[in-house]
Amino acid sequence: MNRLQLKFAVAALAVLTLIQGPANAWGKKHKQKNPFDLSANPLANVNSKQPDKALYDKAMIALKKGHYDEARLDLQTLLNTYPESEYRMRAKLSVGDTWYKEGGSAALTQAEAEYEDFITFFPNAPEAAEAQMKVADIYYQQMEKPDRDPTNAEEAEAQYRKMINQFPDSVLVPRAKQRLRDVQEVLAEREAQIGFYYESRMNYPAAIARLETVADTYPLYSKSDQVLIGIGDCYAGEAHNIQIAPNLPSAVRERLVSVYQDKAAAAYDKVITRYPMAPHVEDARDRLVAMNRAIPEPTQAAIAESDAEERSRQPLHFTDNILGLIRRGPTVVEAVHVGEPTLTDPTRVLAPDITKQNITLFKDAVNAGKPTETEAAAKPTGANEPPRSDQPSQAPLATGVAGDGTGVGVSIVSAPSGTTATDPNALVKPVGPTNTALPSAQKPVEAPVQVNEIKPGMVSDVQPIVTGQKKKAKAPKPDLSSQSSSKKKKKKGLDKLNPF
Repeated sequence: MNRLQLKFAVAALAVLTLIQGPANAWGKKHKQKNPFDLSANPLANVNSKQPDKALYDKAMIALKKGHYDEARLDLQTLLNTYPESEYRMRAKLSVGDTWYKEGGSAALTQAEAEYEDFITFFPNAPEAAEAQMKVADIYYQQMEKPDRDPTNAEEAEAQYRKMINQFPDSVLVPRAKQRLRDVQEVLAEREAQIGFYYESRMNYPAAIARLETVADTYPLYSKSDQVLIGIGDCYAGEAHNIQIAPNLPSAVRERLVSVYQDKAAAAYDKVITRYPMAPHVEDARDRLVAMNRAIPEPTQAAIAESDAEERSRQPLHFTDNILGLIRRGPTVVEAVHVGEPTLTDPTRVLAPDITKQNITLFKDAVNAGKPTETEAAAKPTGANEPPRSDQPSQAPLATGVAGDGTGVGVSIVSAPSGTTATDPNALVKPVGPTNTALPSAQKPVEAPVQVNEIKPGMVSDVQPIVTGQKKKAKAPKPDLSSQSSSKKKKKKGLDKLNPF
């Protein structure tokens, strides 16, 4: 009986379960399925039956489904059919969104053109900042690793800076600044890698140029402490090259080594004073101790700023390195999340500039202790001192005046009578009486007075031609009797037989 009752109880429980399940299912109200929520539409009432609103909602539904061609067709219909619609601005912006979400190089290029057209037609609209932000995002998505082509990264940096400068009151500015920090992290990494490569090849001018560009342009770079240490190491390498250089005077060697060591110490000091919480600050201290230099103390403000920067960075995990090998774009997890990014690039440091600085330092070291040209010209030699090689005495000046009493073409340069010579460097000074007139016996004989041989009443050989006379006087014929002529020359010998 007990077993039979148990079977009946199990059967009854099963029947009740089957009956109660459908009853609950029938009594439960089914919720209408709405996969696309239009409540986020900022423009108007969702239940509006206006035709332009209906076209816009239809385009948004197609965009969310991924039907980009259909969405563009509805949006273009709205813009062409209802040019005065209140949805035309959002529709124009959404056309660019369809290309942006479609992706691909060609689609992103078309999206950039649509966003730029929107900024041109609606420059004062709040959506203009959104359009400029998306233009920058287009290049951000196409960024490559630091060791690849930096064109997209440089263009993204320029577009984010443009967005921040043109729309400083937009709510998208904080996001744009963070994206700008990420982009500058990539660009700084590229420059730093090139600089460290030149340092490994002992090409110190090129390495200093690259690393100083990073330090000046991207102070929020995650490896700024290593960059400054690299600059100091390059200057220390320059000092070592001077020490081992042959045929260099010891005084010049000491001056150049001192200058380069000072520059290296300044770079190490900046690591301690600007990035006191950086992971490689102890390396800078060790280098200063090895150089017997004083270690500076950072300020509390610098400590707080550096600590905030280091805490805002995310550590680089093993998965990030693995994904970095697969992903096309760079890894920017180490980018800082505080501080103001650089909005204007300073003057870029070039390797030829560093080379010119080295040449200037060498010339200064060689000419140290020597008087300059201006100092030498301002300090003449004394009266009893030999003349300087850089200041030769003046030679006598040629006057070219005849009859000055000396019979020569020059005059003796001497001080006037009763005064002293003003030129302390004069080699020849007047000696003897000041009266230089020669005695009468040594004077040159005066030339006789020229007398005109034509006397009055005599006619000259050539009569002058007087204008205004009707009949001109003829000149007398010259006497040619004394001149030889071939016609009157007598023939001799066999020439007599020649009739010609």
